[in-house]
Amino acid sequence: MSPDSHHPHFALGRILATPGALQVIEHSGQTPADFLSRHARGDWGCISASDQQLNDRAIESGARILSAYETLNGVRLWIITDAQDAAGHRESTTILLPQEY
Repeated sequence: MSPDSHHPHFALGRILATPGALQVIEHSGQTPADFLSRHARGDWGCISASDQQLNDRAIESGARILSAYETLNGVRLWIITDAQDAAGHRESTTILLPQEY
């Protein structure tokens, strides 16, 4: 899927972030929205081509979606949107550091 610069491809649900991720984002001079908007538009960041394909399929199937980005300071962040529940809703999206998973 090619990233669409204007339209989200799926609902993020409730937005959560770990204290470590928030600190890293703040130190980079960026905001959580900088990364969340990319994630929701299908710009999966710095993940492998096979993981990008898994994410593209997860939009349709309702599976978990994982993106990875680097801050302007070169620190890696993950964004994970939960799989859909039985009602077809994605309950939450979490911003975290890989070591916090």
